[in-house]
Amino acid sequence: MSASKTTTDHKLIRQWVESRGGHPSRVKIAGGDGGLLRIDFGEPEKNLEEIAWDEFFRIFDENKLVFLHQEKTEDGQESRFNKFVNRS
Repeated sequence: MSASKTTTDHKLIRQWVESRGGHPSRVKIAGGDGGLLRIDFGEPEKNLEEIAWDEFFRIFDENKLVFLHQEKTEDGQESRFNKFVNRS
């Protein structure tokens, strides 16, 4: 597997996501605010709601997350692998 990188840099995260046709989302929860952050690619999934970048990064920072991502797959293709993990 190709090496993964981590970052908390908002600009780099946004560039990585948008260059792959993604947008910021969160898992819908009953009663409103919060929810797990996700990156949605293509058609939105039923359990996700698209959110603005400002909201996305507010949740990202409040929860002290880091963005784990991969630039290329093992065979050299552009990767969409990503996940959010605790900074600690």
